[in-house]
Amino acid sequence: MAAPEISDTRFTLSQADIPSAWFNVAPHLSSPLDPPLHPVTREPVGPDDLAPLFAAELIGQEMSADPWIDIPGEVLDVLRLWRPTPLIRARRLEAALGTTARIYYKDESVSPAGSHKPNSAVPQAYYNAREGIARLATETGAGQWGTALAFACAQFGLECAVYMVRKSFEQKPYRKVIMETWGGSVVPSPIDDPDNAGSLGAAISDAVRDAVGREDTHYALGSVLNHVLLHQTVIGLEAQQQLTQAGETRPDVVIAPCGGGSNLGGVALPFLPDPAVRLLAAEPASCPTLTRGSYEYDFGDTAGLTPMMNMYTLGHDFMPPGIHAGGLRYHGDSPIISKLVHEGRMEAVAHRQKAVFEANVLFARVEGKLPAPEAGHGIASAIAEANDATAKDEERVILVNYCGHGLLDLSAYEDHLAGTLPEEP
Repeated sequence: MAAPEISDTRFTLSQADIPSAWFNVAPHLSSPLDPPLHPVTREPVGPDDLAPLFAAELIGQEMSADPWIDIPGEVLDVLRLWRPTPLIRARRLEAALGTTARIYYKDESVSPAGSHKPNSAVPQAYYNAREGIARLATETGAGQWGTALAFACAQFGLECAVYMVRKSFEQKPYRKVIMETWGGSVVPSPIDDPDNAGSLGAAISDAVRDAVGREDTHYALGSVLNHVLLHQTVIGLEAQQQLTQAGETRPDVVIAPCGGGSNLGGVALPFLPDPAVRLLAAEPASCPTLTRGSYEYDFGDTAGLTPMMNMYTLGHDFMPPGIHAGGLRYHGDSPIISKLVHEGRMEAVAHRQKAVFEANVLFARVEGKLPAPEAGHGIASAIAEANDATAKDEERVILVNYCGHGLLDLSAYEDHLAGTLPEEP
């Protein structure tokens, strides 16, 4: 492999380099995950308990201890529409900060849906279609997951019903247009309380009720569960190859925003076996699940319909403020991510909304890309890490997941630039 030029900023792979298998973190954990519990009996759930909601292959992946799980060829055929995604050296941001650090970001905004979410939406739609399911029901916060699932369902001929958190439904009307263009149907949640701004927990309840009420329908979840994080590991696996291209041995720290844990797990988990790599979750101060939540069993939804998981939680009835990072407004977190934070293998920090948009504007002005509000939490953490490296006169290799663009979040930027963006309470 040729050595990188001193001014290289973009590191790309050929389509032949798309990972052919997902990385399963389960064998690398210090101990097995605590089992999910039935919402009524409080006994560990088995495959039969999950069968009304999920395709059999996804249930198997949820519980698998195999170190690698092959990606089906039909899934790879769709992923090739945009993968591999580029790794970018943020040289202009480094110059603006005057930092001794080297900052790289994995650009997941190039997918059809504009975020990392199709990495799991595509296999979920595929496995359900292969099983004869005709329709998927799901929730979405800011709309990234709903957009991705509508796209994925269109690839495999499935109907898609999306319950969108009402606050984001009102803030981001063009998300609805995209989902409908791909054939999805979108309604605001909670459906039985039109005066409620909503939460991801409430939207999950709406989607689960839909799925269990129809034999032709399964439920699809965009984050939190083991199989979702598994599908997202294509991000970190590609990044490992690209960092080698860039002449790096390893990153010193891997950073990503965290709501439920999908994009954080995707970029970070392939680096978990290397103890020299720090892993950092960035979350909103208004929904500080990892930094202020309790580590205990809780429901994944507001109504208590889903299995209980051992995770960091703010309580399943927590109603977060209507910040623009709708994808991070979730009361709980992935059991995998929660376990790593609880054991000290992963760190977590929280950022306030105005600071996130300040970081986003700086990034947009120097790097030219407009980040989603969710992505800004990772960018704010990367800037803090770079400034810390400079203060300590250290070289530090920083890898951050740029999980999505903000081209459908312009009302948030309008508020920020006008000085009317509200701060969290």
